[in-house]
Amino acid sequence: MRLLPHPATEDIQLTEVLRALSDPVRMEIVIRLALRGEMTCTSAGDDLGVHKSTASHHYRALREAGVIMSKQEGRLKYISLRRTDLDARFPGLLDSILSAAHVPV
Repeated sequence: MRLLPHPATEDIQLTEVLRALSDPVRMEIVIRLALRGEMTCTSAGDDLGVHKSTASHHYRALREAGVIMSKQEGRLKYISLRRTDLDARFPGLLDSILSAAHVPV
């Protein structure tokens, strides 16, 4: 297993998190992860309506903002929400955003 580069919890910036979540496709990815937990990039990207390379761009934006964790196992990449890190850095932020999107938290 290989972890891709991520910002440390203390380096996650609110402006970058909000910028990453401002895109509807990225928000949909976060909603799917909140509902289902860890997923492969392929399964998270199903029915997003974007090309595979565009989905990869969105995953990278979310990872670099500190919203998701990405790890590679062989040919598969797995992504998951950094809920614990986001809650530690910005208590209640993720729950508020998901509630506004009508996602059970």
